[in-house]
Amino acid sequence: MELVDGGPTKPEIAAISLSKLHLKKNDVFADIGCGSGSISILASAFASKVYAVDSREEAVRVTRQNVTSADIQNITIIHGEAPGVLDELPALDCAFVGGTRNITDVLGQLAEKVRGKIVVNAVRIQAVSVTINAMQDMDIFEEAVHVQVAKSYPLAGDVAFKPINPVYIIIGNTNKEAP
Repeated sequence: MELVDGGPTKPEIAAISLSKLHLKKNDVFADIGCGSGSISILASAFASKVYAVDSREEAVRVTRQNVTSADIQNITIIHGEAPGVLDELPALDCAFVGGTRNITDVLGQLAEKVRGKIVVNAVRIQAVSVTINAMQDMDIFEEAVHVQVAKSYPLAGDVAFKPINPVYIIIGNTNKEAP
């Protein structure tokens, strides 16, 4: 998978984030700040329709290349800035936010569009605070999970562990019923 600055989401973090979304077979899902498209590609195995959104031309190009290489048909790639571009999306069952730029406005728009879980990944503590406060103000905050993962590597004939930067997974739930 071709990479883009800031991604892809590490497989261990992706597994936890996707499990928190509770994706189901007929769900419509959005990946906001899709980066390399790794979350979109993983989600496409569960959701019926995936929207991969990013404002960066390089991210859109890399996502398109990765989606094409994986021969996935249920992902639509959108080049645009959230929250504005979110107006173009249909009602969503769940959403993942991989970047925290404009997070308060993005969450406000998603709170109106999503009728289930919203999962945000953040690495900066300020972004975590802003995200939790915004979700609490919207009365959608469910939980935050701090994840620290270390991966093994060989060292002097033994096995040592090297930590991966910690990630905060913030979960919101709009509890909106499907029409």
